[in-house]
Amino acid sequence: MKKVFMALLLATVGVASASAQFEKGKIYGGASASGLGISYSETTKFTFGLEALAGYMFADDLMAMAEVGYDYHNSETQSLSLGVRCRYYIVQNGLFLSLGAKYLHEFKDYNDFYLTPEVGYSFFLNHNVTLEPSVYYNMSLSKFGDKSRFGIKVGIGFFF
Repeated sequence: MKKVFMALLLATVGVASASAQFEKGKIYGGASASGLGISYSETTKFTFGLEALAGYMFADDLMAMAEVGYDYHNSETQSLSLGVRCRYYIVQNGLFLSLGAKYLHEFKDYNDFYLTPEVGYSFFLNHNVTLEPSVYYNMSLSKFGDKSRFGIKVGIGFFF
């Protein structure tokens, strides 16, 4: 019973402190690990990616973001990506929806554009630091069946 009470107390405090972070003018920086062996596409069953994010709250609950990423699929398939996205925080409770676009360059002379919808949650560890699990879908605009992929990522974010 103590564990359940403490979990509810921490969740309440996290949501209460989260509301102040989604105001206009806040700056965001973060990093995430994606794929984690769970990502799936028709051509590769294992992927691992790292991503760096920077964002700015241009309105309450709305953040514009830029991202740089690196993905490892196997020793022959590795890629770099650059992208932009917009993140919307629902009712300032930490749940977010994100939609973006990114340009991907694979090291074996393949280039593509992706649409990147994402759903996640920002769990506040303290007033400025968040743990951000999310589910994403990278939809290829040139080879939908071969290059699109679904996956899970876990990130950490910092609000300033």
